[in-house]
Amino acid sequence: MPPIWAISCSSSHCVNTFFVTVNGGGGGGGVVVVVVVVVVVVVVVVVVIVVVVVVVVVVVEVVEVVVVVVVVVVVVVVKVVVVVVVVVVVVVVVVVGGGGGGGGGGGGGDGGDGGGGGVVVVVVVVVVVVVVVVVVVVVVVEVVVVVVVVVVVAVAVAVAAAVAALQYQYLRIIKWEKVT
Repeated sequence: MPPIWAISCSSSHCVNTFFVTVNGGGGGGGVVVVVVVVVVVVVVVVVVIVVVVVVVVVVVEVVEVVVVVVVVVVVVVVKVVVVVVVVVVVVVVVVVGGGGGGGGGGGGGDGGDGGGGGVVVVVVVVVVVVVVVVVVVVVVVEVVVVVVVVVVVAVAVAVAAAVAALQYQYLRIIKWEKVT
C-alpha cells in the first residue's frame, strides 16, 4: 500500500501530492478522498476570505486617499482666497489711506504736513507677510501629509498584491492526484 501523503521535490519546486489507493485498498481509500476534499475546501475558503479582506482594505485605503486629497484641495483653495483678500485689503489701505493732506495756510503761513499713514501701512504689510508665511507653511505640511498617505496606500496595495500572488501560487503548487 503506497503512503497516503508524500512530498516530491525537485530543484525548482515542491509538489504536495496525495496518493489514494483505489485497487485493493478496502474501505480506507474513501476516507482519504473525504479528507482530501475537506482540506481542499478549507484551503479554498481561507484563500477566498483573505482575498476579500485584502480587496476591502485596498478599497478603504483608496477612498481614504481620495478624501484626504479633496480636503487638502478645498483647504488650499480657501487659504489662497484668504491671502488674496488680505492682499486686496492691503492695497486698498495703502492707496486710499496714505495719510491726510496738509492743512490750509492761514493768513500768511503755509499748510501743515500731511498726516502720517506710514504706521498703518507698516502694520498691514507685517500682517500680510505673517498670514502669507503661515498659509505657505500649512500648505506645505498638508502636501507632505498627502504624499505620506499616498505612499502608505501604495505600500499597502503592493503588500496586498504580493499576498494574493503568493496565495495563488500556493494553490497552483498544491496538486491533488488520485493514483489508480
